[in-house]
Amino acid sequence: PVVTVNAVDLTDQTSAANLTRVIEALESTSFGKTARVYVGGLENSTLTLTMYNSFAATETFATLSALVGTSTVVTIKPTDAATSATNPLSTLTGCYLETLPIVNAALGALDTIDITFTGGVFTSATS
Repeated sequence: PVVTVNAVDLTDQTSAANLTRVIEALESTSFGKTARVYVGGLENSTLTLTMYNSFAATETFATLSALVGTSTVVTIKPTDAATSATNPLSTLTGCYLETLPIVNAALGALDTIDITFTGGVFTSATS
């Protein structure tokens, strides 16, 4: 996948991505119903990224550290080919980064972190 955070391409620092679109369920069951009924509520999508924790300029830490506690724009698409119906560009606009692990180190392993962007407006472009 191709991943950008706040317009910075972090594809080379990302090893896993999970974008989940969520529309919260609001119960609208009324008296006399024999089953629960739901309607769509607020959108609360998430994008979780597993990233290498690089401290080089314009890489993971430099890009993400200023975004903690703020809203930003993240994009992801399956490949670096042109955006199309088979390679859609998914965007979360106004998503929130609540936490940023600073160090997640283990002997004999690369330092990786999991970050989650929450909320925002989901769009999907095919051209």
